[in-house]
Amino acid sequence: MDNQWQGTGPDGPTGGGRVLVSVFAAVLVLGALFGYRGELPGLGRPGPDVAVAPVRPVPRPPLDAGEVTRDISPVLVNITAAARPFGAAAAGSGIVLTGDGQVLTSHHVVKGAKTVRVTRVADGAVYAAEVLGYDARADIALLSLTGAAGLAPARIGSSAGLRVQDEVLAVGNAGGSGAATAVPGRISDLDSTIMAFNEQDLSRQALTGMLEIEAPVSSGQSGGALTDHTGAVVGVIAAASGERDPPPGRSVDPPNGYAVPIDAAMRIVRQIRSGTPTESVHIGPTATLGVLISDAGPRGARIDMAIPGLPAQTAGLASGDIVTSIDGRAVTSARALRAAIDTRKPTEVVQLEVLEADGDERVVSVRLAAGTPG
Repeated sequence: MDNQWQGTGPDGPTGGGRVLVSVFAAVLVLGALFGYRGELPGLGRPGPDVAVAPVRPVPRPPLDAGEVTRDISPVLVNITAAARPFGAAAAGSGIVLTGDGQVLTSHHVVKGAKTVRVTRVADGAVYAAEVLGYDARADIALLSLTGAAGLAPARIGSSAGLRVQDEVLAVGNAGGSGAATAVPGRISDLDSTIMAFNEQDLSRQALTGMLEIEAPVSSGQSGGALTDHTGAVVGVIAAASGERDPPPGRSVDPPNGYAVPIDAAMRIVRQIRSGTPTESVHIGPTATLGVLISDAGPRGARIDMAIPGLPAQTAGLASGDIVTSIDGRAVTSARALRAAIDTRKPTEVVQLEVLEADGDERVVSVRLAAGTPG
């Protein structure tokens, strides 16, 4: 017989339920007669000398890497970002979010790209893609595939319930093309901070709140899916660390992978979809001044190079000029100027207050041009 309460029939409680209620009532009556405080043995709060056993988390079911890979592959894409300013094209991965072709990926995969091409892992279908928006600080970007329809979307899970030592699977475009590569591992940290290095443009970006995975993740898997044992996406692969082929005799730490928790990634996706930019989230086509800049002391952004044919050079700005304000708002650093331009759109006109190398000040009107994802 199942160890459950008996139900109530049409003529009242069943016999088992009536006996239990009667016994319980009798205990309460005796307690009232003899001054009992109403705490039944085992039901009251533990006293100071009573040890309480710790609650042990329920173990997760084992992860079947082959089955999860088969489930997740149809919702993955390979991404090629071409015509980057610092050399060869970059390759990465992406996760299909909607049937009409919204794709989640890492910002650094499409950073600086003039054209983005996406290939479905499932059937090899190729699409041109535009960048709907991105958050460079979180390393997340959202793409839209031109002409896509009826795509299978990924099943998005939650990163809130992840625990250290949970089994996960990192799936992405490790080889640069073709079928996705899956790497199993376990979560070793839920809140890592790393300094990510972009091999394409040699830039560095601090990433916080990352999931750390004990697995040999490859750079080509960037933008791919980190899945749990059910195949739900719980993270977006962002970076890899560790030396995979050390010289003979050298002992090194095993390689790790890092992923943006899916809850954080989807918050950025919702922000981009809202159409409202923030200091870190850029939406729509990227605007550019066409300059290389650095910090100027004690404040401002120094123009190290005005690229020929682009807005700053056309407006008469030159190397050595220092931008001290934009549209009346002070520019304290190169980062501040980049952030201000990042909230603008191509063809907008901005007013720059400029301190020239000889000490003269002037205001320059500059019409921004279309740039690449910064």
